[in-house]
Amino acid sequence: MTTSAERALLNSVAQRLSATSTPHARRAEPLTGDPDPAGLVWYAAYGSNMHADRLKCYIAGGRPPGGARTYPGCRDRQLPRHTMPVLLPGLLYFALESAVWTGGMGFYDPSQEGEMPARAYLVTAEQFADIAAQEMYQDPGVDLDLTRALAVGRDQLGPGRYETLVCPGMIDGIPVCTFTAPWSLREAELNPPSAGYLANFASGLVEAHGWLLERSAEYLSTRPGASGYWTTQAILGALSASRTVDVSSA
Repeated sequence: MTTSAERALLNSVAQRLSATSTPHARRAEPLTGDPDPAGLVWYAAYGSNMHADRLKCYIAGGRPPGGARTYPGCRDRQLPRHTMPVLLPGLLYFALESAVWTGGMGFYDPSQEGEMPARAYLVTAEQFADIAAQEMYQDPGVDLDLTRALAVGRDQLGPGRYETLVCPGMIDGIPVCTFTAPWSLREAELNPPSAGYLANFASGLVEAHGWLLERSAEYLSTRPGASGYWTTQAILGALSASRTVDVSSA
């Protein structure tokens, strides 16, 4: 059940988001160390979950089109209250080997210079915990203690690839949270991503940020792990071959 505090906060966020007809990417404000009183979190997705339909499987349960996994979903299956494009301080890179896509996986290093485009979904802290569990190949159902992540911006829950919480700041008083690997870019085993993963990634940027495909492909071709292996034109070719989106209409 939605509390009065949550309703008030949601109304405030809705007014801000509807102030312009075209969504623009937001940047997080510095952390205050005070948890959100309504128990809400901006989950910042920077990989395949930039696609709203794919994230829906994490929340409501199911298998995304072409996916290899069936997700159990969250305890609370209500879809995100709002979504918007965001820019996180730091850098996207590709490393290790994806069991789903093959090739390198996308990771986030908040200590690097630059900005990383992502898509923020307004969910409850409980839903964020269940989404994180599914990313970690664990069963949902256990709440996360966000105290340390909100206080210092980071909390390593385990040694796994996506078991480190990162909270780069707040938007409208609500913490922005995501997860990544515990190591830094300098320590990473870089690996070029697959064509299918890049196609999914690029079309996710189109959906979340409204970028042209050319801009998405150029951005991805310059990320560590992809740089020197993938060119902008090669990524556009992968997009066309995968039929992830209609290249001619972008």
